[in-house]
Amino acid sequence: MELLTEIPVRRVTYSRIQEVNFNRLEFGKYVSDHMLVCDYDHGSWHTPHILPYSNLSLSPSTLALHYGQTVFEGMKAFRMEDGRINIFRAERHHERFVRSLDRMCMPAVPRHIFIEGLQQLVKLDKAWVPFQPASLYIRPFMFATETTFGVKVSDEYRFIVFTAPVPALFNEPIKVKVETEYIRAAKGGTGFAKCGGNYGGSLYATQKAKAEGYDQVLWTDAHQNKYIEESGFMNVMFVLDDVLVTPPVSDSILDGITRDSLLTLAKELDIKTEERPVSINELQNAFERGKITEAFGTGTAAVVAPIKTIGINGNDLHLPAYNADSVMNKLKHELESIRLGVTDDRHGWNYVL
Repeated sequence: MELLTEIPVRRVTYSRIQEVNFNRLEFGKYVSDHMLVCDYDHGSWHTPHILPYSNLSLSPSTLALHYGQTVFEGMKAFRMEDGRINIFRAERHHERFVRSLDRMCMPAVPRHIFIEGLQQLVKLDKAWVPFQPASLYIRPFMFATETTFGVKVSDEYRFIVFTAPVPALFNEPIKVKVETEYIRAAKGGTGFAKCGGNYGGSLYATQKAKAEGYDQVLWTDAHQNKYIEESGFMNVMFVLDDVLVTPPVSDSILDGITRDSLLTLAKELDIKTEERPVSINELQNAFERGKITEAFGTGTAAVVAPIKTIGINGNDLHLPAYNADSVMNKLKHELESIRLGVTDDRHGWNYVL
């Protein structure tokens, strides 16, 4: 692997870590001391730098502000039981980041800049990595920086990575609404890419659902509004008749890395799995026959988000209570054991510093 021998660093003169109450973390509130910055222009990448986390100065005509060339990733680093720090599945995140960039006509961030940049940034701010169940969220993102307001593919970009200590999310089961009027993504679109527009476009339906008493929505396909695709900003899984079922990834469904990890572990635990379309009618029938026992979202931020209620066409359908023997909790425990170094990393998922 090609590595950068040294990334220039300008350290903060005063750390803000003393301002953080690690016992009462809030997702998105705190940001670590430093950030990685690397610019692209004239067809090539410059040398990355690690700088104090600070505001950006942008021209009002910056292309990303007008035409949406902006892509991000969501990753995590964990403090392992032996005290070392693990960046989980860094290679897979880089691969997905590159796919998203390609869809948005943006140049790929070289692997060595991405991987080595993460390593050196997290090492520098290692004091910010909390103990379980909290973790260090890592946000790589990239946006078009060329200053012109003509509609075009930008020739200039900035790649940034910052980190932030975050708590565990969705400790309590959530209530979701099956959305059949608004859509998140359509075939041939950008649904598989982690680009800003996908998230901005989903906010309206989500806010409407929250006003109705739900926490999130279950998105359906754009063609017929018949098949379940995702849960809010996460992939979704169901336990139907003792089978772990999840919609297959496509150009309208994000190729979730937590999703992939849980499916891999499920097969090793002899849990039967199926990647196939799941229709609204199938869910309704499963409730009527008592054949649906679990539903949960999967993603980097939450790992798993248990679902207690699914609203379908104005009717709230309730799932049984979860316990330690639930499929969801067995998978979560196995995944966390690997991340923390309790169980052997038999898949090479951990990038240990």
